[in-house]
Amino acid sequence: MSKEISRRNFLTQMGLAAAALPLAAFSSHALATALAQSGIKLGYSAITWGGNDLQAIKEISSLGFTGIQLRANAYQEYGQKPEILKKILDDAKLELAMLSSGNANINTGNDEAEISRHVAHAKFVKALGGKYIQVTNSSRPKSGTPAKEDLIKYGKLLTEVGKRTQPLGVQTTYHNHMHQLGETPEEVDVIMQTADPKYVRLLLDIGHYQQGGGDPAKAIRQYKSQLKALHIKDVRDKNAMDPSRSYQFVELGQGKVNLPQVFAALKEVKFNGYAIVELDAVPEKGRTPLESGQIGRDYLKNNLKFSI
Repeated sequence: MSKEISRRNFLTQMGLAAAALPLAAFSSHALATALAQSGIKLGYSAITWGGNDLQAIKEISSLGFTGIQLRANAYQEYGQKPEILKKILDDAKLELAMLSSGNANINTGNDEAEISRHVAHAKFVKALGGKYIQVTNSSRPKSGTPAKEDLIKYGKLLTEVGKRTQPLGVQTTYHNHMHQLGETPEEVDVIMQTADPKYVRLLLDIGHYQQGGGDPAKAIRQYKSQLKALHIKDVRDKNAMDPSRSYQFVELGQGKVNLPQVFAALKEVKFNGYAIVELDAVPEKGRTPLESGQIGRDYLKNNLKFSI
């Protein structure tokens, strides 16, 4: 199991003259060297394993990542016995980088129930030694665009969740997502301007942001003070598994996201949190989650020169 990517002196490696240039001016090799020596931590999401968390933990550990993102199903299984899951993670030398806490929906008539669910998840995360939950929603209208008032309402609801998780030592993060409130960059911006940054930070999913019409590298710079974690994800404009869908999330380097630009932006803003590789499902028949993970890991090692 490799250690967290070490922090080394960027100026020593690149030279004072080169350091005076913007990252975009570096050669691909020089940029790769800089990224490999950054403080970015690399995690991997268990979602690809479809709920088989024990297998996910074993195989993500074998791939060399330092952190894992689990989903709310882990709470259902281990919520009353977190010490068991913590030992499993410790034995695998994995940190809980993030817990997918599920939806916080507006207009349900019971905001307290929405908030309380995430507070319970935050207590679970705390027991596992984690620090972060991500919150999504299923409040997007079935047709048309959401009203600005609903985006504002959602930002306020996220703030209320964050106010309740922060005293537990757990940060609430908002996860932008296709087909949800926050599909487009404009919608994300309303939500992030409304949510109180004291209580809510951003988990930027670069694949969803790209598919929603945004520039992930630009978003990293725009939200640098609110950015707490990322989903590192790639996407292409055709779906090999379901031709009726107009896009498909794929392994790193297999789609249209400009990943070198994304990591250059992270280096530029001095991001030092978790960049969590996420692949919702294996994109090709006959491929396993482990094999997809190997593709993503090898892209990070071979193309961006991360030591994993």
